[in-house]
Amino acid sequence: MTNGLYKNNRGLLLDCFSGISGDMFLGAIVDAGISIELLSSQLKALPLDGYELQAKRVSRAGIAATKVDVLLKETATRAVYLKDVRAVIDSSALSSDIKEGAIKVFNNIFEAEARVHGATVETVHLHELGGIDCMVDVVGSLIGLKLLGIDEVFVTPINLGGGTIRTAHGQLPVPAPATAELLKGFETYLSDISFELTTPTGAALVSTIARPTVPPSMIIDTIGYGAGKRDIPEQPNVLRCMVFQSTLSSVGDTLFVVESNIDDMNPQYYEPVMARLFGAGARDVYIENIIMKKGRPAIKLTVLCDKAILQDTIDLLFTHTTTIGVRYYPVYRQVLKRESIPVETSKGTVRLKVSSHKGKVVNQCPEFEDMLKISEAAGIPLKEIEGHVFEGLIKRRDRG
Repeated sequence: MTNGLYKNNRGLLLDCFSGISGDMFLGAIVDAGISIELLSSQLKALPLDGYELQAKRVSRAGIAATKVDVLLKETATRAVYLKDVRAVIDSSALSSDIKEGAIKVFNNIFEAEARVHGATVETVHLHELGGIDCMVDVVGSLIGLKLLGIDEVFVTPINLGGGTIRTAHGQLPVPAPATAELLKGFETYLSDISFELTTPTGAALVSTIARPTVPPSMIIDTIGYGAGKRDIPEQPNVLRCMVFQSTLSSVGDTLFVVESNIDDMNPQYYEPVMARLFGAGARDVYIENIIMKKGRPAIKLTVLCDKAILQDTIDLLFTHTTTIGVRYYPVYRQVLKRESIPVETSKGTVRLKVSSHKGKVVNQCPEFEDMLKISEAAGIPLKEIEGHVFEGLIKRRDRG
């Protein structure tokens, strides 16, 4: 499974209308076509014993689904610190990509728990998580995705459930604190169903491997339903996964657009605000002249950023502009393959930015800052330096 462009245009949509947990994820994958025997054999690469993986067909509010359980034996041991989990995964015979994915999931779990409890990832102790069942859920889900040939995972808005949940720290409202931490940046909602629908394990899987959006288009191949523990009357307690082929050659990466319409700020403030946004890691920042209600002229400030800095970007806008509200939404982005080639000219070296699409060069552009430096030092017009760059490029090709 990749985190970038599709390889085979094969994706998976997690439809979390009734939440998500580790065992629901496993059940959905088995229901989508991966046999429990094959999954169990692949899991033997983990140096764990004291458990058995079991699958059975059940009905949840009239929907046929697969319930997968990790049955623990009395002699089963628990790994409750990050170092214990990492030791098990590192010493396993799992493939390197499954190891890397599993460690990312557990790193996210422990980091979330550490933030909740004001501890460090090395010292935090997991009560509801960290045991054999959790490791099997996480690693089994990653193995299942690989067996299905999934290149990218998407997720719908996630139903958290409602009410309260009993934990080692007492009665807490849904979502559990770790679940809330893990799902920052994802669209979630509370419902009238008065128990936990989304568990920390399910949240950790989603937040590590899935995009917080749905694919722009898809042709559905297979559908799997993974059953939750309870059969509730309000709705089918299942996780639906849809395996699909993308109709696009590549989906690229997902970013967030953050926008704000501003009609009462000193124009001199925009330049330092833009500098702060770029300094915080924004991919792009731009402003547009617009007309708002009552014919008022205004500025629309737009930021393109990664999910990881979405909240920081919003906080920066609220702090350093006069806006009282922002909009944000996920967008897809495709970019050309880019490389920088040094070109020797009679006036100095200039980097040439070369962009390719499907192995063919489609754009070439000299680095402006390099040309400006030479122009100021030698007193030569920029347009003349650009000519030298392409002369140097022709000589380079002739030599090559």
